[in-house]
Amino acid sequence: MYSDPNDGDCSSEVSRFPVLSPLRYEKLSMKNKKKKWPRLVLQALAVVVIIGCIAGVFVYFYASKPYDGERVRIYVDAAGGETALRDSLEKRLGDDYGGRVYKIWSVISEKSEVKSGSYVVEPGEKAWKLAGRIENRRQDPVNVTFNNLRTFGQLMARLDAQLLADSASLAAAADSLLVSSGVAPVEFAAHFLPDTYEFYWNEPASGVVEKIVANYDRFWNDGRRAKARALHLTPDEVATLASIVEEETNKADERPVVARLYLNRLASGMKLQADPTVRFALGDFSIRRVLNKHLQVSSPYNTYQHPGLPPGPIRIPEASAIDAVLNAPVHKYLYMCAREDFSGYHNFAVDYASHQANAKKYQAALDRKGYK
Repeated sequence: MYSDPNDGDCSSEVSRFPVLSPLRYEKLSMKNKKKKWPRLVLQALAVVVIIGCIAGVFVYFYASKPYDGERVRIYVDAAGGETALRDSLEKRLGDDYGGRVYKIWSVISEKSEVKSGSYVVEPGEKAWKLAGRIENRRQDPVNVTFNNLRTFGQLMARLDAQLLADSASLAAAADSLLVSSGVAPVEFAAHFLPDTYEFYWNEPASGVVEKIVANYDRFWNDGRRAKARALHLTPDEVATLASIVEEETNKADERPVVARLYLNRLASGMKLQADPTVRFALGDFSIRRVLNKHLQVSSPYNTYQHPGLPPGPIRIPEASAIDAVLNAPVHKYLYMCAREDFSGYHNFAVDYASHQANAKKYQAALDRKGYK
């Protein structure tokens, strides 16, 4: 039988396509999967990066919103907690900007304790920056100015209105500091020199008092103390006399003359007979015309009844009034009476007869005005 040379048996034909064993197939499949993993990881990372970029852009623009209002000062009181902080921000800065600042603060502070402070917000300040300042308490100091005050209580109220410390804690701090230094409570007012002081809004009461009293101590340098000794007065006595002078006239150029008049009276043993001390004793500075009935008030501050200086200042004297006493020009005046033209100036006299003539002119002017 003829046999075709191209024909072969089945086994030789199959040998051209080797059969894979199960183990070898599994290895090949794993190899293909391993080739796919890096590509999947890269794809996942790319998605994460894209999402992160989108989120980052959103956060950046959210946190970078600038304040578009007018310059404003905000106050943060820790006692009110987070609710008070949010309310303060939204009330002072607007719901949108203030709300953003609060949310950013919540994130960066991790809801830590609210810190008291005061901050000036300028137009254009970014929300994230203000939130950071609040968290790190990078405050803006407060300038506190006080003048034209009569009583220590008024001063405490003025400080209370401008600082976090309340009047009670401020008064207690003053009492603790000054009494321990030998200062009588009636002389406290002399140690709080009217001026402009820089504090942080949340300054402790003790720090506020110490800073103001330190200014008084600096004011009384060696030169001023020497002048006080030459007048045979202590610094507090000079301040007490200055308070009377300041109440007598608001004319700065006249104060040195008035001061010397009272110094002349002290030197001669005469009573000061200063109307402002009677008003202080009565607790009524609205009295324009001091009458005999007013002079009957029983008080150590009534200089019509008691010789020498009153126990302490009848107002908080300004530095200029103290210097008016220390630098009073020499003259012989012993009497003074307000001018009849109501200019705020006075007529001065060396003798009582001349003073009486001046007084009659002023009283007649009061009668014409209908003042009683």
